Amino acid sequence: MRALLPLLRTGWGWRAGPPAAARAPRGARAGPGPHRAMASYRTEERGQPRSPGYRLFFQNVAGHYISPFHDIPLKVDSTEENGIPTKRARSDEYENLFNMVVEVPRWTNAKMEIATKEPLNPIKQDIKDGKLRYVANIFPHKGYIWNYGALPQTWEDPHRKDKSTDCCGDNDPIDVCEIGSKVLSCGEVIPVKILGILALIDQGETDWKIIAINVNDPEASKFHDIDDVKKYKPGYLEATLNWFRFYKVPEGKPENQFAFNGEFKNKAFALDVIKSTHECWKALLMKKCDGGAIKCTNVHICDSPFHCTQEEARSIVELVSSSPNQESNTEDQVWHFLGK
Repeated sequence: MRALLPLLRTGWGWRAGPPAAARAPRGARAGPGPHRAMASYRTEERGQPRSPGYRLFFQNVAGHYISPFHDIPLKVDSTEENGIPTKRARSDEYENLFNMVVEVPRWTNAKMEIATKEPLNPIKQDIKDGKLRYVANIFPHKGYIWNYGALPQTWEDPHRKDKSTDCCGDNDPIDVCEIGSKVLSCGEVIPVKILGILALIDQGETDWKIIAINVNDPEASKFHDIDDVKKYKPGYLEATLNWFRFYKVPEGKPENQFAFNGEFKNKAFALDVIKSTHECWKALLMKKCDGGAIKCTNVHICDSPFHCTQEEARSIVELVSSSPNQESNTEDQVWHFLGK
């Protein structure tokens, strides 16, 4: 249990104290205010983009391979280098800062996602029926209308029925729609403020969609809750609802359904959902529930039975071909107008 204590002290964001080399160096640019203590991450591509073998692996600032699903903390680090929380770190605003792993940049179509069933969980392009997946362009939109990604260290348990939706989870980390002004890159890890949440019901499963904004967005200071999205970005929530309602229709599937009649719930509700999915992830990492095919290989959660060494992590990555000569897929750009 001794190795678990540093994780429990951090509350939501489990983080086994990394070596000093893994912390952001003094003077490193990591945004204003409390974000300067946030660890840095980088990515390494393996294979050819838009090919079935493409993988995007993650490393910490020390160059060690990690899992973006399990090793990146849920909460933005709340302490300075000497381990003493700052006054700002104890504020309500700081308690609302979470790490987001960007999977899909805004306006793009390739359905990139954390590979939950592969060791170290690199980002890959989803495949269905032997073909790479792309979301359809549906009038008036092009691809994803936000930067889309996930909160690390969360898991929607497919065996646990959500009390508010009466449906089980979808077996993935919780999804995030980042509504800031910048088009981000696949693999970026950014601090976000949680604003609200939408409950999509996808084939009988709960598939939560967090609404958030990049903390370093020029307009982030205006946004504190879901009503601010309605005020400062009118029409965006309505567009989001319609996007999720119709995005599978061009594939011949019916419209998606929503809990709460498609109502966006506020920040407080969203934070409760995040906390619940983080607890489910903890049980998953400690093998206290049935994770099925989910791969829990990690390098930072020392008490986890799935913990591996840096050498083992490197061996996992080296098994994946780094050759860029694989044939890439050409995306068909088609625009769908869904008339009534």
